[in-house]
Amino acid sequence: MTRKILRHLSWPVLVAGLSSPLLMNCDKMPKGVPGMDKLPGKANCPEMNAEALASFDWAGEFKIDAKVGGKLKGGVAAAVELKAIADAIDADLKVACGGIAKDLGGKADAATGTEQCKLAIKAIGDIKAKIGANAKVALAIKPPHCAASMKVVADCAGKCDVNVKPGSAEVKCEPGKLQGSCSAECKGSCDMKVAAKCSGTCQGTCDAKMTGKCGGKCDGKCDGKVMDAKANGQCGGTCDGKCDAKIEGKCEGSCNGGCEMQAGGKCEGTCTGDCSVKMEAPKCTGKITPPEMSADCKAHCDADATAKVECTPASVAVVIEGAADMAAAGQFKAAMEKNLPLVLKIAIGMKDRALALAGEVKGVAEGGIAVVGELKSSVSDPAKAAMAGQLVACVTAPFQGAIAAAGSLQANVNVSVDVKASAEAKGSAGGKAGGGG
Repeated sequence: MTRKILRHLSWPVLVAGLSSPLLMNCDKMPKGVPGMDKLPGKANCPEMNAEALASFDWAGEFKIDAKVGGKLKGGVAAAVELKAIADAIDADLKVACGGIAKDLGGKADAATGTEQCKLAIKAIGDIKAKIGANAKVALAIKPPHCAASMKVVADCAGKCDVNVKPGSAEVKCEPGKLQGSCSAECKGSCDMKVAAKCSGTCQGTCDAKMTGKCGGKCDGKCDGKVMDAKANGQCGGTCDGKCDAKIEGKCEGSCNGGCEMQAGGKCEGTCTGDCSVKMEAPKCTGKITPPEMSADCKAHCDADATAKVECTPASVAVVIEGAADMAAAGQFKAAMEKNLPLVLKIAIGMKDRALALAGEVKGVAEGGIAVVGELKSSVSDPAKAAMAGQLVACVTAPFQGAIAAAGSLQANVNVSVDVKASAEAKGSAGGKAGGGG
């Protein structure tokens, strides 16, 4: 393979000085050096953004084998996109976990999302100790549904891999994981745009009598008994009556929020699951199977789709009974309902997709570093060595950045799960990752 690549590196021999460090890092080349733009064997790095990388011709610019150029086209784009995704998730966790820690009286000044979430876990443990080990703390969670556009994957495949014909790429979604507009029968869950009849389990608000969990004030019976005045409307079990916020149960009127559909139900909103007719503008909440293409292009298209993922918002309702410190209980309830939904977007909605992408792009980045490193080490001609050095300089930083981003992404996803577990844990335990970090 290396010999085949080198047959395309056919520049004339230059003086040894042309292989100096000036040519080894095209990002740091001085501007305006007389005659520099006329030297044979000089190439330019692309700007490291999606638009520039999509149109950049690696094979033509660096005079390398087209197959290697294709590998770099997909691999570098995937690396840059993974870094952006990891940075965005880190920023979300800094905000969410910083909010939890601050609202619970803890520290909110960590440099990374992972460290900030560890501080949040400690703050949760501290406040639960005040609430008391004998208190009953229940969290009613409406999970987020995060979906990736199948059209984004199809379009990306047609542009990245020469073996995929643009406009004809077949993209499939894991069964039961489609999301979109369903004009007929929806089998799964429905995120309602407006209040409507829910033929299954309502998750949101109900304008009439309901039976199920109530995250607000229950007006009626709790577990079959008339509400105790001392409970102040809080029901830790099954509410049978009216609930003013965040229900999860059967609604006899109009449901506003999410609805877990029963067979035969029509979704007046976004359906997640199966539709008896073809869905409009389909997205996928599960695993997307793209057309057959190179590993580098697949990583790029998976990253492109993940960067454009859309999530229905999560919601959290906290009910606490038997608190030793009512002020601490109120503080915990307010902090969780305000800040935990953004953590759940990552811990539930993005978890599997993000972890899979981190491993996929890390492997592509490591392979890319190996390919250009082998190319550089195999060249003895000064001019060819200079060009190979430029290529290495162009791709090493984004590939190394992707490897670091994969580690950051994995750490942040894991700690988001730990925050969720800590919030739901019984007693005053602070969760798996407790400690100040």
